[in-house]
Amino acid sequence: QEDLEALIAEFQSLDAKKTQVIESSCPPPSPRLNGSLSAHPEKDELILFGGEYFNGQKTYLYNELYVYNIRKNSWSKVEIPNPPPRRCAHQAAVVPTAGGQLWIFGGEFASPNGEQFYHYKDLWVLHLATKTWEQIKASGGPSGRSGHRMVACKRQLIIFGGFHESARDYIYYNDVYAFNLDSFTWSKLAPSGIGPAPRSGCQMAATPEGSIIIYGGYSKQRIKKDVDKGTLHTDLKAEGAGKEEEKWAWSRLNPSGVKPTPRSGFSVAMGPNNRSLLFGGVHDEEEEESIEGDFFNDIYFYDMGKNRWFPGQLKGPKSEKRKRRRGRQAEAEGTGGEEVEKRPPQGPVEVVKEVVADDGTVMTIKQVISGHAEEKERSESEEEEEEDGALGQQVEPCPRSNAMLAVKHGVLYVFGGMFEVGDRQFTLSDLYSIDLHKMEEWKVLLEMDPKTQEWLEESESDEEEDDVEGAEGGEEEEESSEEESEDEEGEEQHPSVQPDEKHTDYLSRTEQYWVKLARSHMGPDAKEKKVVKVAHAMAKTFYEDSV
Repeated sequence: QEDLEALIAEFQSLDAKKTQVIESSCPPPSPRLNGSLSAHPEKDELILFGGEYFNGQKTYLYNELYVYNIRKNSWSKVEIPNPPPRRCAHQAAVVPTAGGQLWIFGGEFASPNGEQFYHYKDLWVLHLATKTWEQIKASGGPSGRSGHRMVACKRQLIIFGGFHESARDYIYYNDVYAFNLDSFTWSKLAPSGIGPAPRSGCQMAATPEGSIIIYGGYSKQRIKKDVDKGTLHTDLKAEGAGKEEEKWAWSRLNPSGVKPTPRSGFSVAMGPNNRSLLFGGVHDEEEEESIEGDFFNDIYFYDMGKNRWFPGQLKGPKSEKRKRRRGRQAEAEGTGGEEVEKRPPQGPVEVVKEVVADDGTVMTIKQVISGHAEEKERSESEEEEEEDGALGQQVEPCPRSNAMLAVKHGVLYVFGGMFEVGDRQFTLSDLYSIDLHKMEEWKVLLEMDPKTQEWLEESESDEEEDDVEGAEGGEEEEESSEEESEDEEGEEQHPSVQPDEKHTDYLSRTEQYWVKLARSHMGPDAKEKKVVKVAHAMAKTFYEDSV
């Protein structure tokens, strides 16, 4: 703990040397997860802060501030004196006060080896109009934590849950705190009724009436020495204020509709029409011989007014729908106007992609496409999709967890996150958007750059003890040093990297997955030959790293 505090202090002393605001256009941010992406309340901009990156050996934490210009589809980096220390798994909330304020609370800092954690309990505000950071020192706030949730609700910041982990133990929280944005004071709420169980990573949203909705999340508990059992929560609770502002009460909700499948690591945002949404996530199942991680790239909406869940289904571009509709009308006329027999409503459909690493580890990436019998409009679009198959080639984000979301003008933006294949973690830096009003198609605003993907096995040399100044300065150096060591060791380093039977067998077993991944990043207009070529290159890189 003392070592981490000293490291954080060292970073802060470096940040303190910055004396002026420097804003400069820059390449897109490096790959990361567990950062925060927030919509500017007055401008067509998204604000990215913090996050983490792991390359197999080393964990990097960030406190950089990036701004994405929606109209120009461009990034800029804003260096502001005395920023919050580097962190991930924090929370950010935007309020429109005085030209806009971005509030940051909590989060964690990890040692480079990822084995020690420091949990923050600090509160910061970024004044967007003046581009200044300010730390708010007020007593009586939550204890240090990460994985909590925070929303702005009627001139208050409401914080719920989270966890704290030390070398020996961990604890999950279900407490609720409110920070008053007028008096700058903390208060711990004591709602009546039975509240949600302790958890982190849940969905939290505020209703226009001032109630708070909590859904899902993750927690674990020790069942015996060195054995922990994880729990995926799937309950939905509401916390509402009564006539007197001080009196809050928990109540359990029983929503209708199609509920999300159990998962953790999903990302959340507030959509239009009083609907909160969740995107992606992962469902892990450990078995004796393999670890299965089912990653998702679906969207679920929760209508807070109707207390109803429903999956977000792509309807396809209007021009395509018109063509399909005309085709159906012609069919109906050809059969003498007879009614086309309607198929019974379908339940959730699982699309499963399985990757088998060379050591036999099986990794399953699963996408669950939910049935939507309840709404005629979605049933119709499903029939159209199945008849025509046109949506099969549509671009979409690959399945992932811990991505960063923001909604601006009814458009959802998804940046970064991660997925796993075997023991390897892929950290993403792509950016997608979808119009939540139309739900027609995903747009690729930024493709993932394969050059940013590096993975160092634990057994590899730890010679790169470069300073922990963050990933951007160190990545290229690490890549080049890795290449040099490979050149020096020659064939002894990778004796079985030559195109052999094992490599060919691996490619034949996993080609479909890599082609799908390559296509999702290259877009529907990419030539099939080029997609396959890129897919083979990705598979080869992964195979060689596994060997």
